[in-house]
Amino acid sequence: MARILITSALPYINGIKHLGNLAGSMLPADVYARFQRSRGHEVLYVCATDEHGTPAELAAAEARQDVFTYCEEQHRLQHDVGRAYGLSWDWFGRSSSPQNARLTQHFADVLEDNGFIEARTDELVYSIDDGRFLPDRYIEGTCPHCGFPRARGDQCDNCGRLLDPTDLIEPYSVVSGSRNLEVRETRHLYLQQTKLAGPIRAWLETKTGFASFARSIALKHLDEGLIDRGITRDLAWGIPVTRRGQPRPGFETKVFYVWFDAPIEYIAATEEWADATGGDWRRWWREDAGAGEVRYAQFMGKDNVAFHTVSFPATIIGSGEPWKTVDVLKAFNWLNWYGGKFSTSGKRGVFMDTALELLPADCWRWYLTANAPEHSDTSFTWDIFQAAVNRDLADVLGNFVNRICKFCEARFDGVAPAGGEPGPLEQKLYADVAARLEDLTAQFEAIEIRKTAQALRGLWAAGNEYLQEAAPWSAIKTDPARAAMVVRTALNLAALYARVSAPIIPFASETIAAALGEPYPPTWPGADIAAELSRVPPGRKITTPPVLFRKIEDAEIATWTERFAGVE
Repeated sequence: MARILITSALPYINGIKHLGNLAGSMLPADVYARFQRSRGHEVLYVCATDEHGTPAELAAAEARQDVFTYCEEQHRLQHDVGRAYGLSWDWFGRSSSPQNARLTQHFADVLEDNGFIEARTDELVYSIDDGRFLPDRYIEGTCPHCGFPRARGDQCDNCGRLLDPTDLIEPYSVVSGSRNLEVRETRHLYLQQTKLAGPIRAWLETKTGFASFARSIALKHLDEGLIDRGITRDLAWGIPVTRRGQPRPGFETKVFYVWFDAPIEYIAATEEWADATGGDWRRWWREDAGAGEVRYAQFMGKDNVAFHTVSFPATIIGSGEPWKTVDVLKAFNWLNWYGGKFSTSGKRGVFMDTALELLPADCWRWYLTANAPEHSDTSFTWDIFQAAVNRDLADVLGNFVNRICKFCEARFDGVAPAGGEPGPLEQKLYADVAARLEDLTAQFEAIEIRKTAQALRGLWAAGNEYLQEAAPWSAIKTDPARAAMVVRTALNLAALYARVSAPIIPFASETIAAALGEPYPPTWPGADIAAELSRVPPGRKITTPPVLFRKIEDAEIATWTERFAGVE
């Protein structure tokens, strides 16, 4: 039994996330976690809300709440909608937790002790009309490298270069739109990543489990030359800046930068879990306490790669302490909305809460897995979504399960029938299922998300092909024992589908398992396919589940297309 630690990028606190956030981090992490649990491994999947920084302050002010109350409320909403999608976090924490404050302050101390942090006087952008220093993400302007007109003060989304706000051409305040900006002096702490470039590159070269384009992003930053990063900000909401447990003189009105403390929350969330459950967080994160045996997989969108392959490793490596670092980094491209971006304000696209008002979670989980933005950006379209639900879920899986259960009820009184022996058709089926299951298992293990969905659909299709060729509705007229054998085999196929589909469509899988009297959550099938297709024994009571997936009508698609088109 292996120990597998899984984290997905922390969703930011200001509002329910859109489907792209689900597709690019939390859902694939959950699929992988569920699969590895079914294999019998010890899995810990942690996530949390990212709660610090200016966006939280501004969102709270807009909601007319103090920021603590706002974050508490939004954390609960994000937790609940995640659970509604079946996200099986072992813990969903908060970056504003006391555990994260303690760990963040600890890392700052040891980094400074090791000579990697220094205080510098900065010239930062101050908005006269807003009466405040503007954090990086709240200054926009033209990128000096590629000319993109809406580059942020910390990063250009077009060319991917990390920036400082003072690099921007014709900057303006995102808060008010004001260009009445000036540069003022303020004092901040800097993490000297330039001193750690060699160790980071050496560390990166040992990592063979990174997505290729994630590795290329990291190498691009290293090849271009790292820059020292400010790790404090002039804000009220965040983790206080301390030195050896005491307020740091001159920094009483400052907090640690959200991108310094947010990745540390992966560790802190595990400590939160341990405090709540009696678990041992150190065996997951400290190599001197057993974490060297852990396989650690991170899931994130491509915009987070630089921070997870450079900045967070700089924190870990620079500490000189035996912390566990990531083994597998699975990064995703963008899921766009008809070629453009999702927009809350513009009402473009479907967000996680609204999606569940339209259709059950498994429909979205299947579509977002089968069409994951894995190796390139992809665009959501209603036509592709309708096809994924109607053809894959309703016609292939749902039809097979409903068809065989109904036939069993009608002809065998809802009891798995006895009689008959496997014949050539069953032997052919065993070989086909064995090959398909081997491929499916390999795709799950490799975290090839789209290929996993394709392999799973192929396994479903094999059942329909078998049932069509075996034709129990014809065999029962002349050879009842043969019909009984076919029905029993098909019922076992349905039970197998419940087990192997559970990582992606857990709710439907649980319904199928219940109808066939099978345990849930399931264990992954073994190599003996004949044995695996005999788990539902003769004499077991079978029920027909309700319709697993209803088909989406064209009229619904027309309505949704208009409703979520957005405004220009």
